[in-house]
Amino acid sequence: MPNKGLDARGYIEREGSPGLIPHAFRPVVATARDRVLDVFGARLHSAYLYGSIPRGTARVGRSDLDLLLTLREKPTDADRTDARSLDEALDKEFPQIDGAGTLLVGREQVLSDLERHDLGWFVACLCTPLLGEDLAEYLPRYRPDALLARETNGDLALFLPRWRERIAEIAEADGSEEALRPLTRSICRHLVRTGFTLVMPRWNGWTSDLTEMAEVFGTYYPERAAQLREAAVLGYEPRGDAAVLRSYVDDLGPWLAEEYARVHGIKKPRP
Repeated sequence: MPNKGLDARGYIEREGSPGLIPHAFRPVVATARDRVLDVFGARLHSAYLYGSIPRGTARVGRSDLDLLLTLREKPTDADRTDARSLDEALDKEFPQIDGAGTLLVGREQVLSDLERHDLGWFVACLCTPLLGEDLAEYLPRYRPDALLARETNGDLALFLPRWRERIAEIAEADGSEEALRPLTRSICRHLVRTGFTLVMPRWNGWTSDLTEMAEVFGTYYPERAAQLREAAVLGYEPRGDAAVLRSYVDDLGPWLAEEYARVHGIKKPRP
């Protein structure tokens, strides 16, 4: 399997481009850009797209719209409420997207030493500029090394109890396939990305394709390959199966968190 995603000097190339946005999603992006300015105005420092839409792999009716907004100051609860309202309006108006999600961060946080190899890397390598000054200009180039692996996904153990609680809450309140589906997509994508970054330094490459991530992982951990391949499938086509989710949070997840800590160490604690 050929390595990819690196430039001639071995740095991770930035994903995505406005020119790669599929035609069906361009009205969504144009409207989102205008509304971000309307809602956040002078508070906004910069806005970015990430995910399948700027990578050109989005599927009509299946893919979501992912936005990251960098504000000049630390986001407030009111800002988060505004972002949720923006997401709900976009999702309701455009049937070509299956949901919208807006991440809010402060400029100072993106450029902080603590976030240099997590949020900073995310902006510099996985985000496509949409509005404002591109903070990638203030960030270093990144290699697929152990430091990046640790600081991006070395905190899986913190997510496992939250996921267990959420599965139990949904099971108690409804337990329907439809109610579990978004959680399935989120958990599966997180597990696949963690599995990939576990082996990323050895593979010495980068990809955001879940299927390829699972295949790369499987070459180093064949005994767990089938589980991660299944998670990759569910990351793209989620189904709400509580038994499958419990197997991930009680078996695959704990094993992956332990192995990650053994190989790369634990991510620096965040406030």
